[in-house]
Amino acid sequence: MFRRTIATQICRCRLYSTSGPEIRDALLARVKEAMKAKDTSTSTTLRSILAEINAADKTSDSKISSSAVISILRKATARRQDAAEQYTQASRPDLAEKELREVNLLSEFLPPLLSEADIDSNIRDALTTLGLNPPVNDRKVLGQLFKQFYSKVDRALVDTEVVKKRAEIIAAGSP
Repeated sequence: MFRRTIATQICRCRLYSTSGPEIRDALLARVKEAMKAKDTSTSTTLRSILAEINAADKTSDSKISSSAVISILRKATARRQDAAEQYTQASRPDLAEKELREVNLLSEFLPPLLSEADIDSNIRDALTTLGLNPPVNDRKVLGQLFKQFYSKVDRALVDTEVVKKRAEIIAAGSP
């Protein structure tokens, strides 16, 4: 009995890292709740996310940051959203509904994205920090702008396509 308890504790320490503890701990707690409630769909979905996070941990030298964990969650959500659309097109509403339930479950763990107004203000701050005035059309300068922007704003909190579009609009001199 004693050996099994120690082995279980060692396995728990090895399987789940503590980097990005707030998200990882929330995922683990939710998996435990789902397992106790015998909710297999929730536990399976969350365990697959934890497996992706642990795989990412193994590929890097250190534990991945909570920003990377959020990115993994966003990608998993996007994959499931895409799958739901494909199932809907294929006239499989039962599978589409399952994927959408998983999207809703994973969305609970994601922080909200920054609004366009916040993105715009951060882009303008980056422009003034760099000492640039619109219009700016040079790709090299836009690269510096993005570098300055992402030094202040975490990539996991923004949609990068929206940032790119808004930066091009603001840098071109349009409001």
